[in-house]
Amino acid sequence: MDREKLIHDWNQGGACPPKPPQAIRLNDETLRDGLQSPSAKTPSIEDMVTHLHNCAAVGIHALNIGLPGAGPHVEKQVERLAREIRDSRLPLKPNCAARTVKADIEPIARVVQKTGVPIEAATFIGSSAIRMEVEGWDLDFVLKCVKDAITLVKKEGLPSMFVTEDTVRATPEVIEALYGTAIDLGADRIVVCDTTGHIAPWGVSNLLRFIFGILERKGARGKVKVDWHGHMDRGLGVMNNLEAIRCGVDRIHGTALGIGERAGNAPLDLTMVNLKLMGWIDNELTGLGRYVRHASSICGFEIPSTYPVFGSDAFETATGVHAAAVIKALRRNDSWLANRVYSGVPADEFGLAQRILVGPMSGKSNVVFWLEAHGYDTDEKTVDLIFQAAKDSKRNLTDEEIEAIVSKA
Repeated sequence: MDREKLIHDWNQGGACPPKPPQAIRLNDETLRDGLQSPSAKTPSIEDMVTHLHNCAAVGIHALNIGLPGAGPHVEKQVERLAREIRDSRLPLKPNCAARTVKADIEPIARVVQKTGVPIEAATFIGSSAIRMEVEGWDLDFVLKCVKDAITLVKKEGLPSMFVTEDTVRATPEVIEALYGTAIDLGADRIVVCDTTGHIAPWGVSNLLRFIFGILERKGARGKVKVDWHGHMDRGLGVMNNLEAIRCGVDRIHGTALGIGERAGNAPLDLTMVNLKLMGWIDNELTGLGRYVRHASSICGFEIPSTYPVFGSDAFETATGVHAAAVIKALRRNDSWLANRVYSGVPADEFGLAQRILVGPMSGKSNVVFWLEAHGYDTDEKTVDLIFQAAKDSKRNLTDEEIEAIVSKA
């Protein structure tokens, strides 16, 4: 069986973008932006440490380990996480958020001095006219903040990661002034932000084309790295991440499950799923479910049942026709076929599997398969009893309910 001929992929050819030439890097923001979610709780330091290891296991390259300028308790957490990266030799590059003020930058420098771990100082400031109006800022004030912050970051010997909030709603003149100044002062990386979840994929292309033009005019293309940081207010976070990569950015930001303020950040896990399926990364992602489930647990953020790939419903079916096709593939001992016949995402590539349920939309083949899978006889009486109970139910039967029927058969 030539498996390549079983699925015709209309995603390929035509307008399909080729694999980008640059290495694709990923930056996890769960322990910083993610915790700004109104529904999130603050994890213990032990749980944060486990999150570091989960990030490393799926090939995430960098992560934000906090804003130490928020107070001594956060500075202590950041130091502990930096030490873990150092002592466990995790292949992670840490960064810390900081407003463009001395009080936020100096704690990062202290942690670096204590641990010897290089930490990117992600200094951020608003850039859109609407933000400046609310804050009572003008461009001269913002430029002074940028100059003072990056000058201090470089003086402290920290890698400089300059972030403009709400880049996607700022004017070309302001964007060029801010990034141009940062580049002149020696910023190592600039971060383009859709802080409000405003932009659409074609807007990403327009904006990044302009920003790469700034780098070219400065002679900094390829020298200064470019990151993309998006949010989910319009539900476009993953699409925008993919478009940003296509346009040439070096690194994408996101959080586990898209946890974050308002509607959340771009989900890093779903971004990775799509990059894997597109052939743009070759990360081993069978541990991605562990990364997602642990983040859900430590942040107190329930995974929606219909969440793609990692929701409880993602690879479950009780529908007769659908389940019958999966069952036929499983009876052939062909997990490749079973994981693709009724799914656009192969469950096995992400450490998961198809699951057949029994409910009001099921056929008898569901019942027989369930009994076989759980080691029970498939006599006609037992099958009929379960099948009738399923038809009389308004929802899928639980394993415990089916076992109770079997015990009485």
